[in-house]
Amino acid sequence: MMLTSTLSFAFLLSLPLLLSAAPLELSLDRPDGVYQKGETVALTITVDSGHSAPLQLKIQKENQEVVDQRIPLPPGLATHTFEYTFRDTGSVIFQANRGGDADSIGIVVSPHELRPGSPRPQDFDTYWKKQKALARKLPLKVTQTAIESDAAPSGFRAFDVEVNAPGPQPLRAIFAKPQNAADRSLPIVIQYRAAGVKGEWCRAKTQDALALAQRGNGALALDTNAHGMLNHEDEAYYEDLQDGPLKNYWDQGNSDRDDFYFRFMYLRLLRSIEFMTQQPEWDGKRILVIGESQGGGQALAAVGLDPRVSAAVATVPAMCDWGGPLAGRKGGWPQPIDWNPEQPAVHQAVPYFDAAHLLKGSQATLWVEIGLIDETCPSTSIYAAINQAGGEVISHPVPYRAHGWPAGEERAHWDATTHAAKNDFIDDYLK
Repeated sequence: MMLTSTLSFAFLLSLPLLLSAAPLELSLDRPDGVYQKGETVALTITVDSGHSAPLQLKIQKENQEVVDQRIPLPPGLATHTFEYTFRDTGSVIFQANRGGDADSIGIVVSPHELRPGSPRPQDFDTYWKKQKALARKLPLKVTQTAIESDAAPSGFRAFDVEVNAPGPQPLRAIFAKPQNAADRSLPIVIQYRAAGVKGEWCRAKTQDALALAQRGNGALALDTNAHGMLNHEDEAYYEDLQDGPLKNYWDQGNSDRDDFYFRFMYLRLLRSIEFMTQQPEWDGKRILVIGESQGGGQALAAVGLDPRVSAAVATVPAMCDWGGPLAGRKGGWPQPIDWNPEQPAVHQAVPYFDAAHLLKGSQATLWVEIGLIDETCPSTSIYAAINQAGGEVISHPVPYRAHGWPAGEERAHWDATTHAAKNDFIDDYLK
C-alpha cells in the first residue's frame, strides 16, 4: 500500500553556476532531510554536462516508485529547482539520471509520528522474561585465552573468549582491557557485528577490541562475532559456514519464535552483557553497545532486553519494524514479512524479535544514524523503532547515505559531520 500524498510541483531554471563539483548533484533546502507534513521541499539538481539527453527523475515513496519523469534540459552548467509538498508521513527518495550521470537523495516526512507496523504481542514481556530466566539459569562458563600480539599497545591486553549460551553456539568474542585498572573504575563497551558470515565486517578482531579499549579514558571492550564463530580461522572455515549451516541464516526458523535464528543471537548478546558485568573493573554504571546494520539491530535489542545497558550507538540498524509491510512500508533487514506476505506463522513469530517492540519503554540513551536513501534498512523502519524508546534519542539522518558508507565528496562530508559526531559521543561517554 502506497501513501497517498498530495504533491505540488514547480520547476525553476536558474542562472548558470560558476562551478560544479560533479556532473550531476542533488541537494535539499534542509540539510538533514527531515520535513513535516505540508512543508515545501525544495530539491535542487545541479548539472554540468554536454549531454542533450533529458533528465530522468524518479521519485520513490516508501521504497516504491510512484513518479517517473523525463524533463528536457539544455546542455551546460545550471541548477534546476523542483518543489514538492507531501501530506503524509513517510520516506521519499529522489533519483536523477542524465546521460549516465546519476545521484540520489532522500527525505523523511514527520518521522516522529511513525509507529510499528505490527502489533506488539500480548505475551511479549512474558516471553522475554522466560528467555532471560533461561539464560540466567545456565551457569556462566568462560574460557579465556590471552592473545599474544606485537601490535597491542603498551598497558593493554586482549583475550579470546568463549562463553556458553542457550542454543547451538556459544558466544565467541575478543575481550580487551587496560592492565592494572582499579576495581569499579571502567565503563563497558560491546561491539556487535554486521550481517554475513565470511566478510571481514562479521568477525571479531583483536585490533578492533584493543582500539575500543583505548576509547575515552579506557574501557572494558568486547568485540563479538556475529554467529558464535571461532576467531582467527582460515578463510575456508568461514566459507564452509556460509555455504553450509549458516546459509541464509536470517530465514532459519522464522515461522516459530522458539526456533528463529535471531532468538539465539539475542541470547548470545545477553550472555555478552552478563560476562562483561562480571568483570571487577566495571564501574557498575556505564554499558555502551555499538554496531552497524545487523550489529546496530543487536545494539537496539540489547537496550530493550537488559535495562543495565545505559547507551547505544546504532548505525543504520537492521531488525527494525519488520511489520512495516502491514502498514504499507518496507520493513528493516532481513524483511521477513516482506518476503513471506502469505505466511501467518512468520507474521506471528517475528514480532518478538523486532527492535520496534523490544525498545518500548527502554531508558538508555540512543545515538542513531539513519540513511535516507537506505533501501536495506529504510529510514521509516528505524524511526518506527526508536520512537518507542523512553530515553533520550539522538538521531542523525543523512540524506545522501545508502546502506553502505558514502564515497567521494559525500564521504568527506560524512566523516567531518556524522561520523565525527558519532566518535565524539563514544569518546565522551567513555570518559
